[in-house]
Amino acid sequence: MTRNTTTMSSAKEIVLSCVNAINEQDFKIARTFVDDNMQFIGVMGSRDGAQAYFDDMEKMKLKYNVKKAFADGDDVCLLYDLQISGKTIFGCGWYHVEDEKITSLKVIFDPRPLL
Repeated sequence: MTRNTTTMSSAKEIVLSCVNAINEQDFKIARTFVDDNMQFIGVMGSRDGAQAYFDDMEKMKLKYNVKKAFADGDDVCLLYDLQISGKTIFGCGWYHVEDEKITSLKVIFDPRPLL
C-alpha cells in the first residue's frame, strides 16, 4: 500500500504555520494548511470539515502560546497555553498531516474555566 506522507519536519512546520496564522487571525492563510475534510475532535464538541472548524475559530479569536512541539512522522503534538474568553488554559493538540495538509486534530484541555 502506497500513500503520500509528510516528513517529520514538514509536518511540524505545517502545523506551526497554521497556528501562527490563526494567532494573527489570518484565517485565509491558516486555511491553506488544512484539508477540506479535516476532522476536529475536542472536549466540547467535534466538527466535520475545515469550513465548520474555521467558522468556529473566527468567532473565538483565541491565541496559542506554544510551549513545546513534538513530531513523529505525520503526527504532531503541541503543548500550549490557550487564551480564550479572557482566560488562559493549558492544552494539548494532536495533529495528523497527510499530503502537506492537516487532516485531523484532537484537543485535550480542562474546559471547566469556560463553563
